Amino acid sequence: MVVGSLLVYLSKFNFVPVSLNLGFTIFSGIPLFYVIVGAMVIGLVLSYMMYLFHSISTSLALHGKNKEIKVYKDEVLELTKRVHQLELENEKQKNAPNELEDSNLYEIFSG
Repeated sequence: MVVGSLLVYLSKFNFVPVSLNLGFTIFSGIPLFYVIVGAMVIGLVLSYMMYLFHSISTSLALHGKNKEIKVYKDEVLELTKRVHQLELENEKQKNAPNELEDSNLYEIFSG
């Protein structure tokens, strides 16, 4: 409603014919209201296009980062599995000499 009121105000008091020079072409007799509204529309379209470009580039960058994060999470998972395997092997090696010592003591005392 506010925008409509603003457009009515602009059209009522800015209807003076002007000449519009676009480089090689000159348009004469165009109401000033059309020039003002046209400039606003062109500005909105350009800003929307810049927003879309920025949004698309940001989403592509985030997609690349998400892929990178997934690769690193997989690497962390593999390393965690490897650490767990090494801990199990370490416990086996800690317990293995005790079993040998127990069997050696049994042979010494029984033999």
